[in-house]
Amino acid sequence: MSITVFLVDDHTVVRDGLRFLLEAQPDIRVVGDAADGRKAVAGIASICPDIVLMDVTMPELNGIEATAYIHQVSPVSQVIILSMHANAQHVSRAIQAGARGYLLKESAGSEVVAAVRMVYRGHRYLSRKLSEAMIEEYLLPANERAEASPLSRLSLREREVMQLTVEGKSNGEIAEILFLSRKTVETYRSRLMRKLEIHEIASLVKFAILHQLTPVE
Repeated sequence: MSITVFLVDDHTVVRDGLRFLLEAQPDIRVVGDAADGRKAVAGIASICPDIVLMDVTMPELNGIEATAYIHQVSPVSQVIILSMHANAQHVSRAIQAGARGYLLKESAGSEVVAAVRMVYRGHRYLSRKLSEAMIEEYLLPANERAEASPLSRLSLREREVMQLTVEGKSNGEIAEILFLSRKTVETYRSRLMRKLEIHEIASLVKFAILHQLTPVE
């Protein structure tokens, strides 16, 4: 019986490369892919793959928030995060969102098959290049890790509104995407900026890029 995998990355060349590596294995089958987190959640809800390989920084809905939604719509699907960043805060956010693995993109080619098989067997997988100090920090109690990240002050919906805001969406467009009223979006936006102590959009954009909530492009 094959391990079914769903690929999520906003770069076609990355998805194609991962598909090539995985489908070269006799026990792994790629069953779908998506270029952003929102499309991924919809596709995974209907397919329910065993494993999801999820990029962090994507338009519309980033990989961390998408992971939280996938955990709700397809509990059988285990997420492995793909990231360029090797620090404990990013690992911690991924695991708290429900990810079972964290794989650095620079080593994904050599580790991805092992990561898929290990997570499928019920284990966690952390990229070999994560330093011992980072892993020790990740193993801190959840309340201590949460204090280190300003994102812990925001709800999942507030983080969604923030990402769509910094990507240039108007309140009306965000309302349509999230099926909310414009007034509700305005409330979320003012609340999240107050919580982060940020007063202008330019600073919010810098914050979102720093925390991998949106692509730099």
